[in-house]
Parts: sequence; C-alpha cells; structure tokens
Amino acid sequence: MAASITYGAEEKHFRIHQWQRDARNPILPPGGGDFDVKCCMNPYVVTHEGQYWLFYAGADAKNHRRICLATCPIGDVGSWKRHGSLLELGGKGSFDERWTVLPCVHRIGGKWHMYYTGLSADSGAGLQAFRGIGLATSDDLLHWKKTSDEPVLLGDGYPEWPNNKGIAGGGPIIEVPQPDGRTLYRMYYTLATGTPSKDLLVGQAKQAVIAHSYDGITWTDRRVVLRPRLDAPYENAATIALNCWKTKTGWRALYAGIGTQFGAYSICEAASDDGLKWERGAPGENLALPPGPAAWENKMTCYPHIVQEDGKLRLFYCGNGYGATGIGTAIAEPLS
Repeated sequence: MAASITYGAEEKHFRIHQWQRDARNPILPPGGGDFDVKCCMNPYVVTHEGQYWLFYAGADAKNHRRICLATCPIGDVGSWKRHGSLLELGGKGSFDERWTVLPCVHRIGGKWHMYYTGLSADSGAGLQAFRGIGLATSDDLLHWKKTSDEPVLLGDGYPEWPNNKGIAGGGPIIEVPQPDGRTLYRMYYTLATGTPSKDLLVGQAKQAVIAHSYDGITWTDRRVVLRPRLDAPYENAATIALNCWKTKTGWRALYAGIGTQFGAYSICEAASDDGLKWERGAPGENLALPPGPAAWENKMTCYPHIVQEDGKLRLFYCGNGYGATGIGTAIAEPLS
C-alpha cells in the first residue's frame, strides 16, 4: 500500500500497522475525580508487577493540570483504578505554576524518574509559556518528589532558534549501550518554536527533537530528528510526541502530526534504521490513525504511546480537545 523507499542500501516498502480501535473507547474518560474532571491527556504507560501503570495529565475544574495515575491488570484495559494526582504545581513565578503535563517515566540509577512539562503563568506567550521539562523521582511509582524547583531541560541549545523557550515532552527515553559499558539515555521530546498565529503555517512550528544524558539530569547533544513537511497536509505544521520502539530490523515510531487537512492532530508512523533518521514514505502513506467516526475522536487523535502486549502492539492515545474526551486504545499485529 506504499511506494518504495530506501533504508541504507536495502530497498523496502513503507507500510503502516493496521490499528484496531477498542470498542470500549474512551477507556479512561474524564470524571474519575476532582483531579481529572475536565481532561485526561498525555498517556504514558509503564508495565510493572503485572499491571499497566498509566501516567497521564488530569485537569481540575479550574483547568489546572497535574500528573495523575491509573492502574489496571495487563489485558484488562477496561478496568482502571484511579489513584489521583501525583505532583503538585510549582510556586508563583515558577516554570510549572499552571500545569504539570506530558509524563515520561523511566528507571535510571536505581530510581524511577518522571520527566514532566511545566506551563508557566505567562499565558500571553502561547507555546513559549511551556518553559521547561522538570524531574521527579520515586522508589515505588506511587510517591514522587520533585528533585528541584528548576527544570532539567530547557527549550534552548538550537542555533536555528537562539532565543527559544518553548519545550514539551511527549516521547520516551531509550537506552543506547556504549562501547565503554555505560548507558546513554536518549530522550525524545518536542521543541515548540515561534509565536501563536491563527494560520497554522505562519509563525509557529513544533518538531521532534532529542537530547542525551548519562545520569538523567544533565542533557546534551540536542538534535532535530523529525520536522513538519509542507507536502503532507496532515503534518505540515507540527510533528510531536515521537514514540519509538525497537524491532528486529530497526526502529518504528508513532507520532502526532498537525496540519491544514484536519486543522488538528492525527497519528502518523515513521521508520528508521538507527532511531535518528526517519522515513515516512510519500505524503499520505504514513497517516496511521486519523480522526475516526466515533464522537469522542472525530476531530483529533494525538499523544500516542506504545507498549508491547502478548506479541502485539498496544497503542494508547487521546481524542478530541487534547484529551477533553479522554484516552483510548487500539491494537495491531507488529509488522514483519
């Protein structure tokens, strides 16, 4: 169902997974408590002790958003126990005064690390009000403590955008073994550049980027790995939340693209030999999960996250309004 593209010296056909939406969607709608009465967004799932630990951002009645947790037995994604919010907002003037969103959870140095995106009170700055990625740690995945009032990663370090502040999470951390025996951690996240505009193609953009660290605190070697492409109308304004996983032959990824076709996000696929250079095929070939017929996701699909379950791939994602209608799931057979 696609044209030929080249990965290194070997020619292959670009294919996408055949995602089957769960009939129970949304499996985690808003309203489980005061902590998520208006929104359930940004799913990030950890498999631990026979359960799915679903970290997400919940919005209270005043639209303050905090990282929350829900758990369920693996294989029973219709039975969630909500544990409430895990992180309080920052103090006045802090980078996370209004929101803590976009969790990314990974075990580093014997502790669980949770990276989250903060929204400052500078609402007039648009995307530039997302001022940093903060860090909290835990021994048990339930109780979390911020390591600092300051972020560990900022939206700077890119010569192309020397004064940029906008930054958001949305991707995972992968481990890259080094020749000297150390582990290099690679974080996939989003760089938000420019200023707000009613025209999606003017003045603002979001691209998938990476940074590297040996300790989970100091991040260096920032690079852009996936940009919007003007000839694909569903992703000509933004490419965010690049979520990748290892396959037998390389890497696959899901991400959210935004463009003029839908005027909102849709979920797309990409493939790579090394997790750095990504192929998407010709325009139209990599649109994997566009807005669907169901009312909860008929305008938007976004913030994908992947886990492997019994030899299949399980996708968690958000629907309309960046999670205002909740979190859903889909499943697919891995591509051979």
